[in-house]
Amino acid sequence: MAVTSLVVCADAKSVQVLSRVLQDLSIEVEHCGDTNAAAARLKAQRFDVLVLDCADEAAALQLLGELRTSSANKSSMTIAVVDATNNVRELFAHGANFVLYKPVSPDRVASSLRAARGLMPNERRRKPRLPVPASATIAYADVENTTANLMNLSEDGVAIRSQRTVPPRCKVYFEFSLPGEVSVIRLSGDVVWQDASGRVGLRFSRVPQSSRAVLDGWLQQNLGRQQQVSPLVIPDHASGDPVNPSHTGLGLLSVPAADRRGESRHSCRLGAEVYEPDSTTPQRCTLSDISSGGCYVETTEPLQTGTAVEIVVRTEEVKVRVHGKVQASHPGFGMGVEFTSNTASQREQVKQLVACQDAAEEAAKQK
Repeated sequence: MAVTSLVVCADAKSVQVLSRVLQDLSIEVEHCGDTNAAAARLKAQRFDVLVLDCADEAAALQLLGELRTSSANKSSMTIAVVDATNNVRELFAHGANFVLYKPVSPDRVASSLRAARGLMPNERRRKPRLPVPASATIAYADVENTTANLMNLSEDGVAIRSQRTVPPRCKVYFEFSLPGEVSVIRLSGDVVWQDASGRVGLRFSRVPQSSRAVLDGWLQQNLGRQQQVSPLVIPDHASGDPVNPSHTGLGLLSVPAADRRGESRHSCRLGAEVYEPDSTTPQRCTLSDISSGGCYVETTEPLQTGTAVEIVVRTEEVKVRVHGKVQASHPGFGMGVEFTSNTASQREQVKQLVACQDAAEEAAKQK
């Protein structure tokens, strides 16, 4: 099922801009012109995302209060559209997750919603998904026989990482072999969602009987091991609890609103150098997520689980050197690293890096 949003706004031009950007992010859009109509829709249907114009702040606060006490939509992500007259602190206190500052221009909305997209659900999955360390050959539109990495797989669909931007709502034809299987699976799927990092979610549209037998057999066999194989769960550094990778996309530390823990996590694109113990040769990687407890490192050659690492990150403001241990390794994609900040200096460096990301996010909101 596709990600759904409800836009509550009376200004036609703003609605047009918001709807276009949401649709570009593969999010279905429904519109209500006032909070009374929106309250009725929220009682009748579940929405993943609520975009709420707070021009009438009292009405907006009332709707937020109703939203957070409803059974169907209490975990929905809420984006408040505000201006200088709004009490942003009060909106956050009533359950808003993000604020989008007016004027509602295409560039500003696109930048803000792409940042929020990492914390939105990719799709509501009726079937469990498993990480799949494998590559696939895909074809779509006028592109033939290009490669993509499989990320996770279910009976109904698959998530891949593609080096190319896939046209929205197009049909993709691909083939791949599952780990431990000789037979090649050939099928087609429809694009459901896509993000700026190259991740694409597809819903299967046609699966030949022979491929269906191999797919179902592999899933059944491996789902039985899901609770016993440690790489399939990724520690949440704030609480010590496991995080189901079906919610995180191979361990990315950004999670949907319903699964958000107490520790603040930040989506980012930071260049990093990763060193193994006693090595002076860095592996140049990208941090795609960071918190005070750990980070996710994107690399096609992740280190083994349990490996101690040193990570060096340079920004315009600071140079940070932190130590950690690989907690989850996903060949072809990356690795989740838990910081082992044993000294006050190391803990302070992590705080500096997180603070830089906080400042960058706030600056992006103010633009």
